[in-house]
Amino acid sequence: MILKPSEKSPLTALRLAELALAAGIPPGVFNVVPGYGPEAGSPLALHMDVDCIAFTGSTRVGKQIHVMAGQSNLKRAWTELGGKSPNIVFADCPNLERAVQAAVGSIFFNQGESCNAPSRLFVEESIKDAFLEKALALVPNYQPGNPLDKSTVMGAIVDQLQLDNVLRYIALGQSEGAKLLAGGQQALPVAGGCYVQPTIFDGVTSQMTIAREEIFGPVLSVLSFTDARDVVRQANQSVYGLQAGVWTSDLNKAHGMARVLRAGTVHINQYDEDDITVPFGGFKQSGVGRDKSLHAFDKYTEIKTTWIRLDSPV
Repeated sequence: MILKPSEKSPLTALRLAELALAAGIPPGVFNVVPGYGPEAGSPLALHMDVDCIAFTGSTRVGKQIHVMAGQSNLKRAWTELGGKSPNIVFADCPNLERAVQAAVGSIFFNQGESCNAPSRLFVEESIKDAFLEKALALVPNYQPGNPLDKSTVMGAIVDQLQLDNVLRYIALGQSEGAKLLAGGQQALPVAGGCYVQPTIFDGVTSQMTIAREEIFGPVLSVLSFTDARDVVRQANQSVYGLQAGVWTSDLNKAHGMARVLRAGTVHINQYDEDDITVPFGGFKQSGVGRDKSLHAFDKYTEIKTTWIRLDSPV
């Protein structure tokens, strides 16, 4: 097995290799190869002796890996890619406080650097003002701070390149007409880290860039709706299909929404409460295959059939 970590975060993978040796795994069984994509990732994807490659990252790179798999030995390629997950809150939401906490906490978790972050929040028009009032009251709880401080809730963006990208999307949101309700600026510039304020946009439409493209940062886009059919259309109007959330007291509505939303996972009246025994993966350009659960073993298993003819002894 060869692990190629992101060039942005190689040290934890190298430490994992040290722990594997200390645990008694023989040398050469688990290998870590740090490096940039062209020097380390592409050779693995193109290598004729690599039978399977699994990738977690951007849809752009995932597509390149599928191409390389076809260019080489047609190796199995499994990809867990980007997301622009919709989180839909109906007026009959059974617990508005919990819905607000989940909506805010899930997008600001890990500075928004999470593929399944619910970055598109759809709130039914009749409760939107009340919802946003509660959401904005929680924003001060997520001000960024030193990642090594145990009291910090939201740390730093991974590097300057990604920080600049997040700020670029925030500027795009403003230029395209979205209303900035909170954040929108780099935070702690004198600290020398890549910090960005937790950011919330209102008045977003599905045509805006911040509603279509994965930002991978703490930026929440709020859209309103009045009709279930329309919100399904908007929610599915994305190249991604990783996760979705639905908040409603109507069990029939919950089942109906879960059926028509094009997402690998649909959370009802919660978000991100899952388990290692349940499959995780996406539809459309959010990837191919499933992680977690017994289904994950299918990614690394070849099904083989053996037929034997047994002649009768008589």
